[in-house]
Amino acid sequence: MSSQSEEKNIIEQFILPFFHLERRFPLFPGKREMLIEAKLLGMSEKELELGRQNSINNAKQAALELLKEDTITELLDKLPFDGTETIAAIGDSTTEDGQGWFQIMKEVLEISVDNARFNFINAGISENTTSEALRRLERDVLIHEPDWVFVNLGVFDLQRLSITPERTLLPLSETWENLNSIQEVLREFITNEIVWVTPSPVIPKLIEAHPLYEFTIQEKDISQLVEIASGKKGLVIDPQSSRMGVAPDAWNYLSDGINHSLSGHISTTREVLKGLASLSS
Repeated sequence: MSSQSEEKNIIEQFILPFFHLERRFPLFPGKREMLIEAKLLGMSEKELELGRQNSINNAKQAALELLKEDTITELLDKLPFDGTETIAAIGDSTTEDGQGWFQIMKEVLEISVDNARFNFINAGISENTTSEALRRLERDVLIHEPDWVFVNLGVFDLQRLSITPERTLLPLSETWENLNSIQEVLREFITNEIVWVTPSPVIPKLIEAHPLYEFTIQEKDISQLVEIASGKKGLVIDPQSSRMGVAPDAWNYLSDGINHSLSGHISTTREVLKGLASLSS
């Protein structure tokens, strides 16, 4: 593969789905100008528009596949929504992903709920730590007065930089404090359960080999993070973080070993829907 085609592949797979200008730079005057965003990504406006639409189409197709599953169709009537809610998610790249679990859930709900008039707020920003998410919680989530908030955070707190491999980027105690603060703030602002989507495992060998990353993430750190997330107050999705397989299964990930493939996002969406339906029992 030539360097030019390799660069294009990296942009399409690892940057385009995880880069939304208006979220990263909310005060930037041209934040909603597709032409400006396209130029930043080194592509034409048409290429960007096509890339965004492809992600939406993939998410919609994934939603349709989920809706073919008997276990999913049987729980739709148990979901705690009437179609008028504002539903927000704050997270990192797996949330921001244009064809990620939050977008797939959006498609499922819009297809399956009669007269749906949902307002979906995707406040995911790629590689965000819990500190960064806490700092923007009011600006990106609370200002929208959400009825439901999903939280999927913490993996990027665990980065062990190549120059400081002996420590994580944030100490576990700080991650705990940040998630606890997010929890307490949200409990003051919303009456419904906070929905905690547990961090999924990663594949360290793929992270170490990936040209975009100058860090790794260790399995022991993920295990401690899952333990923290599983102890939060509210609805905890996949408390054992087993949805990606025991190993975990490589087909649920992109080649970087962190971000999820469409298969991985479908697995998360399935668990989210099951968890939400359980609230009615």
